[in-house]
Amino acid sequence: MTADPVRAIADAVLYEGYILWPYRRSATKNQRRFQFGGVYPPTHSEAHPDDRSWMQTEVLLTGEAPATVAITVRFLQVVQRAVARIRGEELEQVDELTVAGERHLAWAEAVERELALPALSVDRLRQGSATPIAIAAGAEQEELLNRDGELAGVLIRSWQELRGELQASAVPAPGGAWRIRVRILNLTDFEAGSREDAVERSFCSTHMLLRTDAAFASQADPPADLAAAAASCQNVGTWPVPVGEPGDHSTILSSPIILEDHPRIAAESPGDLFDGGEIDQLLVLNILALTDDEKAEMAATDPRAREILERTEALTPEQLMALHGTVREMGMVR
Repeated sequence: MTADPVRAIADAVLYEGYILWPYRRSATKNQRRFQFGGVYPPTHSEAHPDDRSWMQTEVLLTGEAPATVAITVRFLQVVQRAVARIRGEELEQVDELTVAGERHLAWAEAVERELALPALSVDRLRQGSATPIAIAAGAEQEELLNRDGELAGVLIRSWQELRGELQASAVPAPGGAWRIRVRILNLTDFEAGSREDAVERSFCSTHMLLRTDAAFASQADPPADLAAAAASCQNVGTWPVPVGEPGDHSTILSSPIILEDHPRIAAESPGDLFDGGEIDQLLVLNILALTDDEKAEMAATDPRAREILERTEALTPEQLMALHGTVREMGMVR
């Protein structure tokens, strides 16, 4: 787990729902993945209005001195992992393949994508900013060697083209603040197809990080003189919260999952489990209770699932006891 608390929360949002208990390809709940933060191709959105082709966050920037805002957009792109075995001089795609005692399954992985804009002044943002998002389609192969060092198969990872735009702007708001708007649009070409096909051409788990040398107002608990302006902010498919140390309002995480202000990863958590509102103790105990065959499928399903399994099986009795729960100091909001 990263030592940076902002990055830790952002990564938790990025992989929320990536794969769910019981972390196996055959599990029913893992047949329909990438549920949070989807920004879909516009042609898919026309037929499925609940799957938007854009996401927008608005937040208030405060402070008297000239301020700058740096914007980072992060998302996952689906990567299809195909499995092929060697048949003579040709490759034959199969659903699974065991090579040198290791099982390999066909599956949808994901790769992290990030677009970071340099810090822009408010005056520059008043003019509006539009930055293209362009990711070319591609593929790569990973050789699978048998115990004699001979080529027995390959993993073929492929991804589709993505096109979009990141728009940013600033307008004056009541109370001497500025309303910062960031919008992400998916402009990828897509012919009608299944939701799974559309997801391959979507920005998945999309979220934004905004940083300033001034301060952002909380959307949930704004100062009294900015309450009306905060209420007029339009956030579509996302929710902005200050992150970092309590009282620090220089960084906003705009998340597709509603979070409290200044969220933190519990110090007792042994690592990410990708399950929303996860109760680490219950998930850890459930993982330890899996059969050997279930654990083998979990390890073969996804590298991140394998890491969860290996980390869980390596927990000490003291670490397991620490998952029973901790009472923390409770705070008050207006």
